Amino acid sequence: MASLADRVRGHGRIAAGLLLNLLVSICIVFLNKWIYVHHGFPNMSLTLVHFVVTWLGLYVCHKLDVFAPKSLPPSRLVLLALSFCGFVVFTNLSLQNNTIGTYQLAKAMTTPAIIVIQTLCYGKTFSTRVRLTLIPITLGVILNSYYDVKFNFLGMVFAALGVVVTSLYQVWVGAKQHELQVNSMQLLYYQAPMSSAMLLVAVPFFEPVFGEGGIFGPWSVSALLMVLLSGVIAFMVNLSIYWIIGNTSPVTYNMFGHFKFCLTLFGGYVLFKDPLSVNQGLGMLCTLFGILAYTHFKLSEQEGTKSKLIQRP
Repeated sequence: MASLADRVRGHGRIAAGLLLNLLVSICIVFLNKWIYVHHGFPNMSLTLVHFVVTWLGLYVCHKLDVFAPKSLPPSRLVLLALSFCGFVVFTNLSLQNNTIGTYQLAKAMTTPAIIVIQTLCYGKTFSTRVRLTLIPITLGVILNSYYDVKFNFLGMVFAALGVVVTSLYQVWVGAKQHELQVNSMQLLYYQAPMSSAMLLVAVPFFEPVFGEGGIFGPWSVSALLMVLLSGVIAFMVNLSIYWIIGNTSPVTYNMFGHFKFCLTLFGGYVLFKDPLSVNQGLGMLCTLFGILAYTHFKLSEQEGTKSKLIQRP
């Protein structure tokens, strides 16, 4: 009975983590859109603010004894911090040089890329039925993006680099937590300032720094308050991402990302009367079917593994 209660509590914690990530992710999408449209705050600079506020938030949590930092050698985190910066830079370049449809299609390739990396580099195995769930998910994304998919060489290069770096980043977030025996807060406490410093170096190459439209430009009080609020929500987003990947897997987090994409499309249709074509509706259904199938198969496999362990003498 105790093991059943523990499993229920474990599933409950994961469900709560996913729900928190869902709520704050939706909040930050709409809040960032408001900031871009009404204040014109630069994209990468906003990401830099997000990670600075994340580190400050973790520093406050540390002082309040929410968690105890663990001494980690910076050399073990350099690749993780670099991959985060690469993920931000190449994702933005992909969005700038591709249509929304091509950008979304490239993002969908992150899930199979993660499976390949974990299989080849970490010896992780995925059952055939789990791998097959990628088919309806990818088909759903293609149906959603079909009429807006256009290819150009430079855009494809940035999209491919974005997929590789994003996949490595998400795999390493999980691997580093297990390798260094740290929790999500302890890892993010060290990675956030490193990534902030690296982004601070990268920002001048892509966006203005001083003057009109720069991160240190003359912004209104309302703009600064909105950016600060976005940073606080980003703190919760970043923390929940690390927690989800650390307690489930990068593939599970990606599957949840596809669900959020479908929910965002549906929310836009219901709340803002955004047009939703038949193809997009079918795409959403295909993607949701794949996500439900993946969830069912993974839970079945986990239960089977636990049953075998219990039956051992």
